Amino acid sequence: MKRALITGITGQDGSYLAELLLDKGYEVYGIWRRKSVVDYGNVEHIKDRIHFIYADMTDIVSLINAVRLSRPDEVYNLAAQSFVATSWDQPIATAEIDALGVTNMLEAIRTVKPDARFYQASTSEMFGKVQEIPQKETTPFYPRSPYGVAKLYGHWITKNYRESFGLFTCSGILFNHESERRGMEFVTRKITHAAARIKYGLQDSLELGNMDSKRDWGHSKDYVYAMWLMLNRERPDDYVIATNETRTVREFVNAAFGVAGIELEWQGSGINETAADMATGKTVVRVNPEFFRPAEVELLLGDPSKAEKELGWKRKIDFNELVRRMVENDMRIVKEELDVSSRGK
Repeated sequence: MKRALITGITGQDGSYLAELLLDKGYEVYGIWRRKSVVDYGNVEHIKDRIHFIYADMTDIVSLINAVRLSRPDEVYNLAAQSFVATSWDQPIATAEIDALGVTNMLEAIRTVKPDARFYQASTSEMFGKVQEIPQKETTPFYPRSPYGVAKLYGHWITKNYRESFGLFTCSGILFNHESERRGMEFVTRKITHAAARIKYGLQDSLELGNMDSKRDWGHSKDYVYAMWLMLNRERPDDYVIATNETRTVREFVNAAFGVAGIELEWQGSGINETAADMATGKTVVRVNPEFFRPAEVELLLGDPSKAEKELGWKRKIDFNELVRRMVENDMRIVKEELDVSSRGK
């Protein structure tokens, strides 16, 4: 039985990865931080099948202890301060977790179990102000946020430990990947949850930032499979994981509200742009300049051909299916909340 250690196990990717590894017969260990309230997050339904270890990415002693306890064959580093907007408010904390935290984990592995295979969650945000379209493994990086800069350090230190110490380390340069388990602070979930609430009359409108930002969106479940493939090949390498399709935030909004049965009509552009429900004439989407980034990333489009050729990876869930799953899940959640509320009256 193989052993895997997952950081960030309670998050979106961590939960899908834990399910995948458990299905493959792994013994799964998960790192989590001690909190005043125990919160299993997205692994609540499988918590009894996971060995949890208290540790923190900024505390190398705790990570060394976690590696000693788990004796992993594979380590997946998914822990991060992953919200781009927050990285401008907390640039130091973002660097300590997303950059130095990677070094801490690599040192723990090198010290305790150097034969363990390591996966680092890199990000398309490292491309930032893109130097090439589409972006691939050889495209120069130009990060445009403290988050992107910190992740770039994590990416390069992972490569450095592979080349300097001979560790089996891989980085997956994952483009935007969403799911029903995405946190509410992320724009995609903000959109799908608002569409559901507006559908049921619990919310009047939705405010967003740059509607023209283009992203390459896939489903987390497909992308964690790529992580596993990377650590189960003969030689370590880095791979772009993407769909090779890009859509604007506006297109995501249209798709989400369409699933909810709300057809939108757009007026204006830029900071004056709004969208009204064609059935009612009411404005339900507004652009709020406060949500614009200090330095925008306008276009992300990934070329996954290397992963498709060398890993045999192929995404299964397309854009429309991704949006449908997210909206229908949020509609179920909102309806359940309404049912509970009505029973309590």
